[in-house]
Amino acid sequence: QVQLVESGGGLVQAGGSLRLSCVASGRTFSRSMGWFRQAQGKEREFVVGISASGGSTLYEDSVKGRFFISRDNAKNSVYLQMNSLKPEDTGVYYCAADRQIGPPRSVVAAYDYWGQGTQVTVSS
Repeated sequence: QVQLVESGGGLVQAGGSLRLSCVASGRTFSRSMGWFRQAQGKEREFVVGISASGGSTLYEDSVKGRFFISRDNAKNSVYLQMNSLKPEDTGVYYCAADRQIGPPRSVVAAYDYWGQGTQVTVSS
């Protein structure tokens, strides 16, 4: 059974940093991975993705230069370092596994395994 478990969320002031972690079980980790977020009352949106090897990344424009994704395949883990956080970064952050091995993709439907989410709240 495939499971993704996120951790690292919390409450932080604007300008602060958080590091999210996602640990995968099963054979999922041979795929591309992504981080998504969902603000209250809004649709889930893509934040950043990384290829299976870690050699290719894709960032949503609003987080470029502030967020950084990485992965450690030996630990079946993917990380999201979030710096210079803004109130508009607030939401539930989800780790997800792409359906295929290849370049990271930004479409929700491309991912078939999801974690339970971790709350990130940025106060102004």
